[in-house]
This record gives sequence, C-alpha cells and structure tokens, in this order.
Amino acid sequence: MRTLDQMLEYNRRFVETKMYEPYATTRFPDKKMVIVTCMDTRLTELLPKAMNLKNGDAKIIKNAGAIVTAPFGNIMRSVLVALYELNAKEVYIVGHHDCGMTGIDPAETVRRMQARGVSEDVIRTLRHAGIDLNRWLTGFDSVRDSVERSVEIVRRHPLLPPGTPVHGLIIDPHTGALELVTDGDEYLALQRAEP
Repeated sequence: MRTLDQMLEYNRRFVETKMYEPYATTRFPDKKMVIVTCMDTRLTELLPKAMNLKNGDAKIIKNAGAIVTAPFGNIMRSVLVALYELNAKEVYIVGHHDCGMTGIDPAETVRRMQARGVSEDVIRTLRHAGIDLNRWLTGFDSVRDSVERSVEIVRRHPLLPPGTPVHGLIIDPHTGALELVTDGDEYLALQRAEP
C-alpha cells in the first residue's frame, strides 16, 4: 500500500473516532509567539516539547535551516502576518546543531537536480534570467552566525512593530537543550538606553 493511501486511511479513522478533539484550539497563538525554525525531522516533536509548547501555543514557520534570507520573502511575510493579524508579540529564530544546511555545496545540489532530470537548459535559462543558484542554494558554515543574521534581518525590518522582541536560539537536535544566542528583551533595553 502506498504511503499516501496509508495516510488517507488513517485520516479517515482519525476523523471518525474524533481523535482530533485534544488538539482543538484557535488560530491565535496562546503564548503570543512566532517561531522560525528548521524543517529537520528531529525537531518536529522535540522542539515544541523542549520549549514547553502545546498545540495552539505558537505559530511555527519552518524552512531549510531556519534562515531568513530576504526581508520581503515568504518567511518574513509570515512573521509579519503572525504579528499583525494573529496576535503574536515575540519572534524566536531557532536554529539547530548538525543542520543539513551547514556547509551545503550549491554546485553539488545543482548536480543532483540534473541527475534527477532537471535539464541543463533549465539551469542555463535560470542563470540567464539573473537567478544566482549558488547564492539561492547556499547554506551556512556556523549555525550561530546564521541565527544572528536572521535575527538582524527581522530586527531591522521597517515593518516590524516597534518594541517587538526578536530572540535567537540554537537547539540540540538530540537532547533538546536550548542555547540563547541573543535575547530580544536585552537588545531592546540596550537600544532604549542609547542616547
């Protein structure tokens, strides 16, 4: 049986037996937080448990590496929607050790694309259209530096509500231990103290 068929069969029973009831909540995050984190499978259940979150506590946005690369890209748009439309008040950027985006080689990723059927013509067309695949597919060498860069992009965004704390953390994908990289409240206090 295909994975899709198994999933749909399970889902039918899930709905029929009302197994969804323990997860009932509203669309507004109870803890008023929005989290940008990695799509790594080890974090699916570990990160919420390690942060003492239950269903409905936070808006969680996932991508490869927990990277905010573009101030006006999809990740930042989702953060702003959470802050303006869904009552979130704080932003957390949570990277993790042993991330698949660490040291990623864009040229090797392009080779894998071609090996799986993406033609050289498509790659060439994208490059001639001004798309820098090497930049677009680049990961990072240091998770700490990556978290700090993402935090700075969010903090400096012209549409971020003034006074919004933006925190940076790193989680251990094996133990769930959290390491504070940058405290958004301390940062805001320092900004207010400067003449």
